[in-house]
Amino acid sequence: MTARIMTASHAPVRQSSVRAHNLALVLQTVANSTDRPSRASIATRTGLTRATVSALVDDLIAGGLLTEHDPAPRTGAGRPAAGLALSGNGPAGLGLEINVDYLAACVVDLTGSVRHRIVSHSDQRPISAAAALAALDELAGQARAAAAASSLTLAGAALAVPGLVAADGLVRVAPNLGWQDVDVPSLLPGLADLPLMVDNEANLAALGELRAASDDEQTFLYVSGEIGIGAGIVLDGELYRGGRGWSGEIGHVTVYPDGRPCRCGANGCLEQYAGQEAVAADAALAASALGIALAAVVNLLDIGVIVLGGAYAPELPRLRDGIEAELTRRVLTAGLAPVTLRAAGLGADAAMRGAADAVIQSVRDNPAAWLSR
Repeated sequence: MTARIMTASHAPVRQSSVRAHNLALVLQTVANSTDRPSRASIATRTGLTRATVSALVDDLIAGGLLTEHDPAPRTGAGRPAAGLALSGNGPAGLGLEINVDYLAACVVDLTGSVRHRIVSHSDQRPISAAAALAALDELAGQARAAAAASSLTLAGAALAVPGLVAADGLVRVAPNLGWQDVDVPSLLPGLADLPLMVDNEANLAALGELRAASDDEQTFLYVSGEIGIGAGIVLDGELYRGGRGWSGEIGHVTVYPDGRPCRCGANGCLEQYAGQEAVAADAALAASALGIALAAVVNLLDIGVIVLGGAYAPELPRLRDGIEAELTRRVLTAGLAPVTLRAAGLGADAAMRGAADAVIQSVRDNPAAWLSR
């Protein structure tokens, strides 16, 4: 008899893994439903038995992830079934953002509702990374206190930073803040007891927009306009991070090779012509420069939708004509498939909302981990 070698794909599945998968399946079914599905309806949609669904739902309700609502009155025969919905009183995500001229924090519950929001406007450029993060730590503490007062339990925190971020939360460089090799988690002691994710602000904002996007808008370029400019590239419903995780630095695309010096050390970068301060000074020049850079991205990646966020969102009426003129002039396929240009649905809060949503999504993806806490 020949011995059988068990590879990973043929290894037995643990019962705990099956349960974790099924918990996530049930929770996602409720989260993605336009109605309040009953237990029987979930069994039909998932293919699980009614008994299994009932047991899983009981666990999710006990863990504060689902809530059961009384059915609407019905005049026909038979007893109407109770409907299930995500709970707004269970786990929540803490979204944080540090940018050149403000600090921000928000608490978002499992339903996606913003329960608390705090923004502190102050210039971060003259101070050290340690001082800026100490102020953010204090702001996070205020948000945590507000969450606790609402009986919300934070599942984790995520921080949006305008720079290149390594997997361990080390900010390799953030030119507009003057940061280099900053170990962010070590400088946020008030969050030491929470899982903490640190990511580029445009990436988190793009993920936030993706979660709110329709099924036919799963490929787009998100552009965040602040003092600096960043981009999140979403291709077929997935964030494209690049080989080293540092894609999207559109602010340092050269638009005028012999132009103004940039903080990064180069000349003629987009940030010098289309950053928030440049838009205020000369919207026409900003729109033209932005259109030139965006046309290059569209030609390279064949992206048909561009979402303008951050400070760009409210400025789109002033910028649209100039941007679209450059896209029409420079995009090779403009006559075949015009590019759609729209403002971010989450507006100026997209990065911190996207950060909080990332925490909430982790709970939705793996409710078993939350229930085992």
